[in-house]
Amino acid sequence: MIALDPADAIAAQAGGADRLELVTEMAADGLTPSRETFAAVRSAVDLPVRVMLRAADGFGAGDPAAFDALCEAAAALHSEGADEFVLGFLTDDGGVDLAAVTALAEVVRAGGGVDESRWTFHRAIDRAADRDGLRKRLADIPGLDTYLTAGSARGVDDGLPALAEEAARTGTPGYEPRIMAGGGLRLDHLSALRAAGIDAFHIGGAARPAGWAGSVDAAAVGRWRTALDAPVPVA
Repeated sequence: MIALDPADAIAAQAGGADRLELVTEMAADGLTPSRETFAAVRSAVDLPVRVMLRAADGFGAGDPAAFDALCEAAAALHSEGADEFVLGFLTDDGGVDLAAVTALAEVVRAGGGVDESRWTFHRAIDRAADRDGLRKRLADIPGLDTYLTAGSARGVDDGLPALAEEAARTGTPGYEPRIMAGGGLRLDHLSALRAAGIDAFHIGGAARPAGWAGSVDAAAVGRWRTALDAPVPVA
């Protein structure tokens, strides 16, 4: 789930979250947090923390100077101990920006050796002109283990059929990474998604009764934890 600061992270862990996505500036749908914020969150909780690598609203990599600055920020976060990330870039025509994704994934590759940081390709996939083609072009980049997707740019309500279809292809070329459903996700979506085989879920505003101006509410997180701990529905 999304955290903006240590207080969010502590409440998320108390409510039963099992992973965090650390971002800043939700008015821009989540940008890269500071190295200091990551260090504070990492000290506050023992949950896995995936750090957003995104410098501006939208899904472009930006101009060369902006992208260089993002790479420097990623390297600094990696030096601070971050080893899980969230990223994704598209070209103007909706194709995957393979050069930008590859370059940034290499920046955060652990030690530049055979080990690598793990990373999620985020909801840029929901704006892609060709979801299947995007997956296949990214298949050989080290570290990619998750797609965060609603199945549609309009959210999970519209994306349920695509999510179920992609879950059915798990393990085939381009479909090895885990699907994490998120983007307008509600508790009433869980039954169909879990029945389709999806077992990872991502929330943000759903854990904030007061909206993004407020903090994560542990009780709200707990309601999701309870729902996810219930048996998977049988079709």
